[in-house]
Amino acid sequence: MQLSVIILNYNVRYFLEQCVLSVQEAISNLDAEIIVIDNNSDDDSCLMMQERFPDVKLIENKENFGFPKGNNIAVDEAKGKYVCILNPDTVVAEDTFTKILAFAERQTNLGIIGCKLIDGTGNFLPESKRGIPTPWVAFTKFFGLYKIFPKSKLFNQYYAQHLDENETGEVEILVGAFMLMERDLYLNLKGFDEDCFMYADDIDLSYRTLKMKKTNFYFHDTTVLHYKGESTVKDEKYMKRFQEAMTFFYQKHFKKSLFFSVFIKVGITFFSFIKMFRGKPKVKQLPDIYFLYSLNTELSEKLTFILKNKVVIFDFKKEKMVNSSQISRGKRVEIILDNHYVSFKKCIKIIETLKDKSITFKILPKRANFVIGSNSRNDRGQIIKIE
Repeated sequence: MQLSVIILNYNVRYFLEQCVLSVQEAISNLDAEIIVIDNNSDDDSCLMMQERFPDVKLIENKENFGFPKGNNIAVDEAKGKYVCILNPDTVVAEDTFTKILAFAERQTNLGIIGCKLIDGTGNFLPESKRGIPTPWVAFTKFFGLYKIFPKSKLFNQYYAQHLDENETGEVEILVGAFMLMERDLYLNLKGFDEDCFMYADDIDLSYRTLKMKKTNFYFHDTTVLHYKGESTVKDEKYMKRFQEAMTFFYQKHFKKSLFFSVFIKVGITFFSFIKMFRGKPKVKQLPDIYFLYSLNTELSEKLTFILKNKVVIFDFKKEKMVNSSQISRGKRVEIILDNHYVSFKKCIKIIETLKDKSITFKILPKRANFVIGSNSRNDRGQIIKIE
């Protein structure tokens, strides 16, 4: 078998459904399998999988083992030459795995491959590619020096800014939302370190891969939608675990010193507090108008009733969208993409191309009874059920 896609789920039932649908489309012409491992969700995720995807392998943990152990359990049962660690709050394009596997096969001494990630508003996620967070690199991140001097090698290492987001190349650290590697390498590394519950596990795995003299790559030629904020509410528990995770990484891989310890403690506390603050929900303004990318007039009428606002069908076969300003025209707009007519790849392309502060996006997954999306990388997403 060529590929095993590992999806670790915890209480994101609707995002999981959309993710599995997109992966099924992406592996339809490959010798591949999907393994969903659930960390004791209480939101009917497992029931949905059993009813909606009876042929997908489902592992049900009886407790929340965390990200590292959950993935390790699944990889132990995987059969593919390659494994892809994939977050459930992602959407892959129909050709994502075909492209990235072809790239992998051309490499020698391959480590981990990551890809271009965008959030639910179409904005590039800079953590798609990163450098090793040494104390100095962490310092440039904490105090925003990478923004002030984006071209300086001295300051731009945290987000690997030597490499453009639309350029494939070698990087040091990749994000656990999407990591593809040979299963044998994963097993040789003994997988994610289970002493880390979550957050620093991808940094640690990437770093240990480099220490084995393997090469990690950022691959720009496929874009994956990563909503973020779905698996974790950014509260006090989040801040505590983030601190613990980064402390775990530094204590494991770097020599300790008084300056180092004080700086890391202050920096991690400050940084995690900022992340928690940004993650607090904001007052959401409703769209002034909805555009539905579909040919289904009945759906338009149903959504108009549910949303209590006019939903205008945008006939993408007859009309060509030029830019976001022609859509918004000073109004708050929500674009609903009907996956029955618009492929996942096209959905991702539209979101990335039309990204604008005044435009939000939702997807109606194929054969699903809900519309789903996220208006901010720091907030939990929205699910609108269509009965």
